[in-house]
Amino acid sequence: MPVPPHCVEDPLIDVLFHVARCQSRRDAFAVWESAVRLGMVEPSELARVMWRSTAAADIAEHLSALSDSGLESIFVHGVRALGLAVRQQVWIDGHPLDAVIGERLLVQLDGFAHHSNAQDRRRDIRADARLALRGFTTLRFDWYQVMFDWAFVERTLLLAVAQGLHLAPPRF
Repeated sequence: MPVPPHCVEDPLIDVLFHVARCQSRRDAFAVWESAVRLGMVEPSELARVMWRSTAAADIAEHLSALSDSGLESIFVHGVRALGLAVRQQVWIDGHPLDAVIGERLLVQLDGFAHHSNAQDRRRDIRADARLALRGFTTLRFDWYQVMFDWAFVERTLLLAVAQGLHLAPPRF
């Protein structure tokens, strides 16, 4: 008979189990992906646990090691909740992108302190311009928007998809 996750001798598994049960699905997902990002546990290990919580089982099923931050985890969780497929850490034009929806809708997430450096900001503006000239649409959302104004992020993404900005243009 499997040992219930809340009784295992691994304190991390126990903590993750309680986080999944006691926090919102969004926040729990971010905590779990942070544990993966920090090298504390592998997604494959968590996938093999026989969770007694449907929340924990669902998080384990959708977990990846691709998010570079909690902000990215929360964004990806929200996009998937909208029913949109999202790819993470895709390289285009020599630059990593936080997320790609469809073939042409690119998303960059600017963390709390991301643009305190003017040189970094200029580099991002140049990259966005080059991508626009190649037919991509780049949307940028900052930490506050993802964390506290998700309705704006959601409306923007859904409108972009409704306009077909995620699709490659037809070839003539």
